[in-house]
Amino acid sequence: MNIRVLLATALLSTRAFAHDNVHILQQQTPPNAPGQQAIMLTVDYAPGQASDAHSHPGSVMAYVLEGSVVSQLKGEAPVTYKQGQYWYEPAGTVHLVSRNASKTKPAKLLVWVLKGESQQVLEPYKQ
Repeated sequence: MNIRVLLATALLSTRAFAHDNVHILQQQTPPNAPGQQAIMLTVDYAPGQASDAHSHPGSVMAYVLEGSVVSQLKGEAPVTYKQGQYWYEPAGTVHLVSRNASKTKPAKLLVWVLKGESQQVLEPYKQ
């Protein structure tokens, strides 16, 4: 099955992302990381749009390509990241808040995930 179909199914079935615009840029199985998948994708946030709370079984690096995004990891204060800024989420970290900081302008993230081949990209957070 195509990774785009798998990701779209995971996103839609878990409702973890409230996004219509998640685009897989590439997916690789790094030869130096057996059993792992590296995925690069973009996430477009419409003005005011947010994701449901979730976690990622794998490690995540996010970079703000456009606009500003508010991100809050469990146990930390919310942080507003602007274009050109980035953050890291260790595997299993709960991502409580991920939303566009603006109600009038779009935002866009570049996201890189390293996860086990059999793991989902994300899992909904059950509070």
